[in-house]
Amino acid sequence: MSQLRQTATPFVSRLYAATKLSRISPKARPSPSQTRLASSSDVQEAYQARIRQRQSARNRSLLFYTSAVIVVTLGASYAAVPLYRAFCSATGFGGTPMTNTKPTADRLGAVPHNRRIKVHFNADTSDVLPWSFTPQQKFVSILPGETALAFYTAKNEGKEDIIGIATYNVTPAKIAPYFAKVECFCFEEQKLAAGEEVDMPLFFFIDKDFIEDPTMRDIDDVVLSYTFFKARRTGKGHLVPDAPIEVVEAASGFADYELAKQAHDDTKTSDATAA
Repeated sequence: MSQLRQTATPFVSRLYAATKLSRISPKARPSPSQTRLASSSDVQEAYQARIRQRQSARNRSLLFYTSAVIVVTLGASYAAVPLYRAFCSATGFGGTPMTNTKPTADRLGAVPHNRRIKVHFNADTSDVLPWSFTPQQKFVSILPGETALAFYTAKNEGKEDIIGIATYNVTPAKIAPYFAKVECFCFEEQKLAAGEEVDMPLFFFIDKDFIEDPTMRDIDDVVLSYTFFKARRTGKGHLVPDAPIEVVEAASGFADYELAKQAHDDTKTSDATAA
C-alpha cells in the first residue's frame, strides 16, 4: 500500500498542476458587442469630423460673403476705390475680369479639342473726355488656357494734356472669375498730350477651370468693354473717374447690384450733410 501511495502521489501532483494551469484565464478578447461598439465609435468620429469640415467650409463662405457685402457697400464711395478695385480684381465680382493674379505655367497653354470662345471688344468714352478710343480688332477666338494679345488705340483730340482712366467689365458677368488679364491699362493713369495717339496692349487668357464649370457650357461669346473717363484726384490722392457715380457703376458692371444703389444713396446723403 505504501508503495502504491508513493507511485500515485507524483501522478496526483501532476494532475493538480495541470488542472491549476487550465484555470488560468486566456487573454481577454473583446466581445462581439464591444467590437461593434468600437466600430460604431469610429464611424461616428469620422462622421463628426466630416460635419466639422463642412461647418468650417460654410464659415469660410459666410466670411467671404460678409466681406463682399462690406466691400460692395464701400465700393460706391470714391474714398474706397483702391479697396474695391482690389476686391473685384481678386474675385471677378461684378463682371470685373481678374487682374490680381500671376498665372503659373500649369494654368497656361491651350486645351486642345475644346470649343473656342469668341472675345469681342468694345470701347466707349465719357461725354467730357475729348478722346477717340477704339479697339484695333473686333474679336479674337481663343481656347481655354490660350493667351491672347489685343490692342486699343486712344487719341487726345483736345487742345490740352489730359489724364484719363479706364474702367472695364466682361459680359456675361459669370465668366469674370475665369477671365484673367495678365497686362492691361485698366485703372491706371493714362496721360496724353494734346493730339497724342497711343496703342494700349491687353494680354489675357481664359482659365482652364472654365471647362470644368457646368454653368459655363452655354457661353460661346464674351464681350470685353472699356470706358475711358477724364480723371481727377480725391482729397486723399486717389485717381478716380471724373463722372457721376451712376455712370461709373454702369461702365463697371456694378449698377445692377442693390447694395451699390443703397451705398450710392448713403453717399449722396453723406455729401449733402457735409455740405
